[in-house]
Amino acid sequence: MKYEWRKTEKNLYVPKAEPQLVTVPEQKFFMISGKGNPNSEEFAEKIGVLYSMAYAVRMMPKKGYTPEGYFEYTVYPLEGVWDLTEQGKLSDSLDKDELLYTIMIRQPDFVTREVVDIAFENVKKKKPHPLLEEITFDTMEDGLSVQMMHVGSYDDEPLTFSVMKDYIEENNLKIKTLRHREIYLSDVRKTEKSKLKTVLRYRVEYK
Repeated sequence: MKYEWRKTEKNLYVPKAEPQLVTVPEQKFFMISGKGNPNSEEFAEKIGVLYSMAYAVRMMPKKGYTPEGYFEYTVYPLEGVWDLTEQGKLSDSLDKDELLYTIMIRQPDFVTREVVDIAFENVKKKKPHPLLEEITFDTMEDGLSVQMMHVGSYDDEPLTFSVMKDYIEENNLKIKTLRHREIYLSDVRKTEKSKLKTVLRYRVEYK
Protein backbone atom coordinates (compact mmCIF):
# COMPACT_ATOMS: atom_id res chain seq x y z
CA MET A 1 0.00 0.00 0.00
CA LYS A 2 1.37 3.43 -0.95
CA TYR A 3 2.63 5.61 1.91
CA GLU A 4 0.56 8.81 2.01
CA TRP A 5 2.12 11.57 4.11
CA ARG A 6 -1.20 13.46 4.23
CA LYS A 7 -2.80 10.54 6.07
CA THR A 8 0.12 9.13 8.06
CA GLU A 9 1.67 12.42 9.21
CA LYS A 10 -1.41 14.60 9.64
CA ASN A 11 0.06 16.27 12.71
CA LEU A 12 2.85 17.75 10.58
CA TYR A 13 1.13 18.36 7.26
CA VAL A 14 -2.58 18.89 7.93
CA PRO A 15 -2.87 21.22 10.94
CA LYS A 16 -6.05 23.08 11.80
CA ALA A 17 -6.65 26.75 11.06
CA GLU A 18 -5.57 27.53 14.61
CA PRO A 19 -2.13 27.39 16.25
CA GLN A 20 -0.88 24.09 17.60
CA LEU A 21 2.29 22.93 19.34
CA VAL A 22 4.19 20.09 17.64
CA THR A 23 7.59 18.45 17.80
CA VAL A 24 9.15 18.06 14.36
CA PRO A 25 11.78 15.28 14.13
CA GLU A 26 14.91 15.24 11.99
CA GLN A 27 14.01 14.87 8.31
CA LYS A 28 15.97 14.38 5.09
CA PHE A 29 15.72 16.87 2.23
CA PHE A 30 16.83 17.83 -1.23
CA MET A 31 17.55 21.56 -0.85
CA ILE A 32 18.51 24.57 -2.90
CA SER A 33 19.09 28.09 -1.56
CA GLY A 34 18.93 31.58 -2.98
CA LYS A 35 18.05 35.24 -2.58
CA GLY A 36 15.36 37.33 -4.19
CA ASN A 37 11.75 37.45 -5.30
CA PRO A 38 9.93 34.08 -5.29
CA ASN A 39 7.95 35.27 -8.32
CA SER A 40 11.12 35.22 -10.43
CA GLU A 41 11.90 32.77 -13.21
CA GLU A 42 15.01 31.58 -11.38
CA PHE A 43 12.91 30.58 -8.37
CA ALA A 44 10.54 28.61 -10.61
CA GLU A 45 13.49 26.84 -12.22
CA LYS A 46 14.87 25.88 -8.82
CA ILE A 47 11.53 24.30 -7.94
CA GLY A 48 11.62 22.35 -11.20
CA VAL A 49 15.10 20.98 -10.50
CA LEU A 50 14.08 19.94 -6.97
CA TYR A 51 11.11 18.00 -8.33
CA SER A 52 13.32 16.37 -10.96
CA MET A 53 15.46 14.94 -8.18
CA ALA A 54 12.50 13.95 -6.02
CA TYR A 55 10.83 12.05 -8.85
CA ALA A 56 14.12 10.46 -9.87
CA VAL A 57 14.16 8.75 -6.46
CA ARG A 58 10.45 7.92 -6.57
CA MET A 59 10.74 6.23 -9.99
CA MET A 60 13.98 4.31 -9.39
CA PRO A 61 12.41 0.80 -9.37
CA LYS A 62 10.98 1.49 -12.84
CA LYS A 63 14.50 2.39 -13.97
CA GLY A 64 15.90 -0.93 -12.84
CA TYR A 65 17.23 -0.05 -9.38
CA THR A 66 15.37 -0.57 -6.11
CA PRO A 67 17.05 1.01 -3.08
CA GLU A 68 17.24 -1.07 0.09
CA GLY A 69 14.14 -0.40 2.18
CA TYR A 70 12.27 1.21 -0.72
CA PHE A 71 8.47 1.50 -0.45
CA GLU A 72 5.77 3.06 -2.62
CA TYR A 73 5.03 6.63 -1.52
CA THR A 74 3.60 9.95 -2.58
CA VAL A 75 6.27 12.61 -3.23
CA TYR A 76 6.37 15.09 -0.34
CA PRO A 77 5.29 18.72 -0.85
CA LEU A 78 7.54 21.67 -1.56
CA GLU A 79 8.74 23.49 1.56
CA GLY A 80 10.59 26.72 2.15
CA VAL A 81 12.61 28.25 4.97
CA TRP A 82 12.47 32.04 4.78
CA ASP A 83 14.51 34.90 6.19
CA LEU A 84 15.50 38.46 5.25
CA THR A 85 18.84 40.11 4.54
CA GLU A 86 20.03 42.63 7.12
CA GLN A 87 18.91 45.39 4.76
CA GLY A 88 15.51 43.76 4.38
CA LYS A 89 15.04 43.59 8.16
CA LEU A 90 15.51 47.37 8.37
CA SER A 91 12.68 48.07 5.92
CA ASP A 92 9.20 49.01 7.18
CA SER A 93 7.60 46.94 4.42
CA LEU A 94 8.48 43.58 2.88
CA ASP A 95 10.94 43.91 0.00
CA LYS A 96 10.77 40.54 -1.74
CA ASP A 97 14.11 41.18 -3.44
CA GLU A 98 15.70 41.00 0.03
CA LEU A 99 14.30 37.57 0.87
CA LEU A 100 16.68 34.72 1.67
CA TYR A 101 15.35 31.21 1.18
CA THR A 102 16.06 27.52 1.15
CA ILE A 103 13.41 25.56 -0.73
CA MET A 104 13.32 21.81 -0.32
CA ILE A 105 11.48 18.51 -0.75
CA ARG A 106 11.56 15.92 2.00
CA GLN A 107 12.89 12.44 1.21
CA PRO A 108 11.89 9.10 2.77
CA ASP A 109 14.18 7.57 5.38
CA PHE A 110 15.52 4.93 2.98
CA VAL A 111 17.25 7.62 0.89
CA THR A 112 21.02 7.46 1.41
CA ARG A 113 23.94 9.27 -0.18
CA GLU A 114 24.27 6.39 -2.65
CA VAL A 115 20.62 6.77 -3.67
CA VAL A 116 21.14 10.53 -4.06
CA ASP A 117 24.17 10.02 -6.29
CA ILE A 118 22.23 7.64 -8.54
CA ALA A 119 19.31 10.06 -8.75
CA PHE A 120 21.68 12.90 -9.61
CA GLU A 121 23.27 10.94 -12.45
CA ASN A 122 19.85 9.91 -13.80
CA VAL A 123 18.60 13.51 -13.83
CA LYS A 124 21.88 14.76 -15.30
CA LYS A 125 21.44 12.39 -18.25
CA LYS A 126 17.71 12.82 -18.80
CA LYS A 127 17.06 16.43 -17.81
CA PRO A 128 20.34 18.35 -17.37
CA HIS A 129 20.16 21.82 -15.86
CA PRO A 130 22.85 24.24 -14.58
CA LEU A 131 21.06 24.54 -11.23
CA LEU A 132 21.34 20.81 -10.63
CA GLU A 133 24.84 21.36 -9.22
CA GLU A 134 23.34 23.59 -6.49
CA ILE A 135 21.13 20.85 -5.07
CA THR A 136 22.25 19.57 -1.67
CA PHE A 137 21.10 16.61 0.42
CA ASP A 138 20.92 17.25 4.15
CA THR A 139 18.83 16.90 7.28
CA MET A 140 16.81 19.47 9.21
CA GLU A 141 15.16 19.24 12.62
CA ASP A 142 12.72 21.94 13.75
CA GLY A 143 12.06 20.36 17.14
CA LEU A 144 9.46 22.15 19.28
CA SER A 145 7.38 24.34 16.97
CA VAL A 146 4.10 26.19 16.65
CA GLN A 147 2.33 25.74 13.33
CA MET A 148 -0.97 26.65 11.73
CA MET A 149 -2.76 26.20 8.42
CA HIS A 150 -2.94 29.39 6.39
CA VAL A 151 -5.68 29.49 3.76
CA GLY A 152 -5.41 32.25 1.18
CA SER A 153 -2.84 34.38 -0.62
CA TYR A 154 0.80 34.22 0.42
CA ASP A 155 0.66 38.01 0.80
CA ASP A 156 -1.89 37.57 3.62
CA GLU A 157 0.38 35.34 5.70
CA PRO A 158 1.21 38.15 8.20
CA LEU A 159 -2.36 37.85 9.53
CA THR A 160 -1.81 34.17 10.35
CA PHE A 161 1.63 34.83 11.80
CA SER A 162 0.03 37.42 14.09
CA VAL A 163 -2.41 34.80 15.44
CA MET A 164 0.51 32.40 15.97
CA LYS A 165 2.52 35.04 17.84
CA ASP A 166 -0.43 35.69 20.19
CA TYR A 167 -0.66 31.95 20.90
CA ILE A 168 3.07 31.75 21.55
CA GLU A 169 2.91 34.65 24.01
CA GLU A 170 -0.17 33.25 25.79
CA ASN A 171 1.47 29.84 26.27
CA ASN A 172 4.71 31.02 27.87
CA LEU A 173 6.71 30.35 24.72
CA LYS A 174 9.06 32.45 22.64
CA ILE A 175 10.13 32.32 19.02
CA LYS A 176 13.71 31.03 18.62
CA THR A 177 14.19 32.79 15.30
CA LEU A 178 12.01 34.76 12.88
CA ARG A 179 13.41 32.49 10.20
CA HIS A 180 10.31 30.37 9.56
CA ARG A 181 9.18 27.36 7.54
CA GLU A 182 6.34 27.14 5.02
CA ILE A 183 4.89 23.95 3.51
CA TYR A 184 2.98 24.39 0.26
CA LEU A 185 0.05 21.97 0.03
CA SER A 186 -1.55 23.55 -3.04
CA ASP A 187 -0.41 23.81 -6.64
CA VAL A 188 -0.20 27.57 -7.14
CA ARG A 189 -0.66 27.08 -10.90
CA LYS A 190 -4.05 25.42 -10.47
CA THR A 191 -5.47 26.89 -7.26
CA GLU A 192 -7.25 30.21 -6.68
CA LYS A 193 -5.29 32.49 -4.36
CA SER A 194 -8.13 32.49 -1.83
CA LYS A 195 -7.95 28.68 -1.56
CA LEU A 196 -4.19 28.16 -1.31
CA LYS A 197 -3.24 26.00 1.70
CA THR A 198 0.11 26.62 3.38
CA VAL A 199 1.43 25.28 6.67
CA LEU A 200 3.27 28.05 8.55
CA ARG A 201 5.71 27.11 11.31
CA TYR A 202 7.87 28.88 13.91
CA ARG A 203 10.52 27.12 15.99
CA VAL A 204 9.88 27.91 19.64
CA GLU A 205 11.13 27.29 23.16
CA TYR A 206 9.73 27.81 26.64
CA LYS A 207 10.56 31.09 28.35
